[in-house]
Amino acid sequence: MSDTGTEKYATDVARELVKSSPLAVELSDEQCDTLAEVIRVSGLKANEFLLEEGRTDDSLHVVASGKLEVVKVDKGGDYVTLHVLQPGDMAGELGFIDGAPHSAGLRAIGECEVFNIHRGDLEGLIGKDPDLVYKVMRAIMRTVHKIVRRMNLQYTQLTDYIVSEQGGH
Repeated sequence: MSDTGTEKYATDVARELVKSSPLAVELSDEQCDTLAEVIRVSGLKANEFLLEEGRTDDSLHVVASGKLEVVKVDKGGDYVTLHVLQPGDMAGELGFIDGAPHSAGLRAIGECEVFNIHRGDLEGLIGKDPDLVYKVMRAIMRTVHKIVRRMNLQYTQLTDYIVSEQGGH
């Protein structure tokens, strides 16, 4: 394939990755094309870390194919899987927004492909298309809200279980 053909293929792949992601829910086709210009695609091998607990990263990640496990190190130094991310799931939202260290790591389960958006690249679009940036941030916050709701439900279920087990003794 010629360099021009390769570039067109890469552009088409990037556009389709963006369009199939939760980031594109409110975006026009033109805005998807603009966002596709700033993404980077990365491949991971089995057990390779995308993010490590305690490290900072200024990128938002979206699983394109494969699976990532959200892991935390326990007191014994072993990894505990907290959640498994599927294609279309976002990761690193809070670190992307506020630059805080990650509270958990992300490790590939088998081969995995993700696309990333660096904070500076998204911020660079503010002058060009502020509506795009606003809509991407809304998509990120919807994802964070969904995670918080899931965690609240799990906390409630765990509390109910503990209370019912203590009452049975």
